[in-house]
Amino acid sequence: MSVTLLAGTATTSLALTAADPAPGSQTLQAAGAPTAAAPAENLIVGYKTTAAEAGSNSAAAADVAAKGKKASKKAKFERRLGTGAALVTLGTPADAAAVMAQFRADPDVAYVEPDSRAYALAVTPNDTEYAKQWDLFEPTAGMNVPAAWDTTTGSGVTVAVIDTGYVAHSDVAPNVVAGYDFISSSTAARDGNGRDNNPADQGDWSAAGECGTGSTASNSSWHGTHVAGTIAAATGNSKGVAGIAYGAKIQPVRVLGKCGGATSDIVDAITWASGGSVSGIPANATPAKVINMSLGGSGACTATYQNAINAAVGRGTTVVVAAGNSNANASGFSPASCNNVINVASTNRTGDRSFYSNYGTIIDVSAPGGETRRATDTPGTVTTPENGILSTLNDGATTPGAEIYKPYQGTSMAAPHIAGLAALVVAAKPSLTPAQVESAIKTNARPLAGTCTGGCGTGLADAAATVAAVTSTPTTPFFENTADFAIADNATVDSPLTVSGVTGNAPATLKVGVNIVHTYIGDLKVDLVAPDGTVYTLHNRAGGSADNINQTYTVNASSEVANGTWKLRVNDNAGGDTGKIDSWSLGF
Repeated sequence: MSVTLLAGTATTSLALTAADPAPGSQTLQAAGAPTAAAPAENLIVGYKTTAAEAGSNSAAAADVAAKGKKASKKAKFERRLGTGAALVTLGTPADAAAVMAQFRADPDVAYVEPDSRAYALAVTPNDTEYAKQWDLFEPTAGMNVPAAWDTTTGSGVTVAVIDTGYVAHSDVAPNVVAGYDFISSSTAARDGNGRDNNPADQGDWSAAGECGTGSTASNSSWHGTHVAGTIAAATGNSKGVAGIAYGAKIQPVRVLGKCGGATSDIVDAITWASGGSVSGIPANATPAKVINMSLGGSGACTATYQNAINAAVGRGTTVVVAAGNSNANASGFSPASCNNVINVASTNRTGDRSFYSNYGTIIDVSAPGGETRRATDTPGTVTTPENGILSTLNDGATTPGAEIYKPYQGTSMAAPHIAGLAALVVAAKPSLTPAQVESAIKTNARPLAGTCTGGCGTGLADAAATVAAVTSTPTTPFFENTADFAIADNATVDSPLTVSGVTGNAPATLKVGVNIVHTYIGDLKVDLVAPDGTVYTLHNRAGGSADNINQTYTVNASSEVANGTWKLRVNDNAGGDTGKIDSWSLGF
């Protein structure tokens, strides 16, 4: 199977006009923050260690009262700070200059200062193109990213961009770590060899007919570099664009070359990027906690893709994929239709589903992907470049040229918004599992400002709301067994899962995630067995000839003690079809 990137037409970045605000020229005040110095209500006084007031509260109280009287102000000793300094209250906000003058004139006083207030700072990045990044900050259809930066910037998290590789760009370079080139074909790779440790993008241009009968000529896209810039372009460096998780690292993993990329190369890249072992390839020194795949092809998810994704998730890596650009149901595209991924649809600047974006019940969430033209405009034209997603690129038509910035459109652009958000979330709370990261992003999305026909998941992802949720609420205890247990014909198999460290009973809304690979689920009865042997039936020979069970069940297990060994029991009641328990989980 061959896959292609999921971006649309590129256009030239527009220079700022005289009417444009200068990006980075202002600091946004937090709500309630004063714009000028406010009268002081309290003072902090540090006495010299040799002064009686430094160790005696009564001496300090007498001194404060006397100095207040001299300044014609009411001053009172309030308490000691942890540093030993005295907190002095003036009762109500007042001009404290006269009182402070009295303390400064005393040789026993080391310092006196107002008990000033601090505020959360929302600073507009000084990146020169930031004003054009509506996708990050506009209230209608932006992802509310700046408010999340007060808490997290993605520091400590590596995001693997499985794509065309990376072409050198000074706005991304500070955040790039070693990656790998997984393209087996030297012809497709254009680097004269097969797989190697150099993920440099050599260009994915092709001549007419070179990629199949009827294929058109195309220039190099430098697609992976555009994706990387959206996720983690350097920020606050007075140039270019701001990355969503600008404190994170980008790991370029090259799988797409001339005429796309092979599934065999992509699944090895997924395995390696997440810390798994690939024959003949050195171990990944910096395994990624997030993978972005802005790529895809037609057809439902294959076992090859699903197995690689399941293993990556089992290693603790969140996998984000683009839904596709065919204005069709995403269930017919891969890896968008795979389980255990965050499947991302694209929205435009007015908050509607982008005209090209795939849709459906399989979509998890939406993010800005932009529109560089209207749906009614001639395909291939660029009429609304300001509504695309601006990021890092290169101006080389075939081989690398000079670094530039251009807007693209596509679910390829939407997916890295979610990968960047996932990096922010993981950095803010490293204990979260991929399932919990996905749940947080989906749960805290907001309704689209516009419309979505066909299904856009839980809505438009909201970075600030998601980060706030994971940092203000305790993590739900989560346990998972990713070991495979074979399901034979007319046989029963148990997969155990030991729960510990949970207080009291299980909840009335125990979440049981089940991932079973089987070619005829109508053969199966699936039960959850509590530690005391109580059986809760989850699936009972339903579904007929349908393949696989990948579902989360809610069980009222409030009468069961949480700690102990739980089991997922699968009984195959017929011959002719076999499978396996791929993984299952309990969320308390």
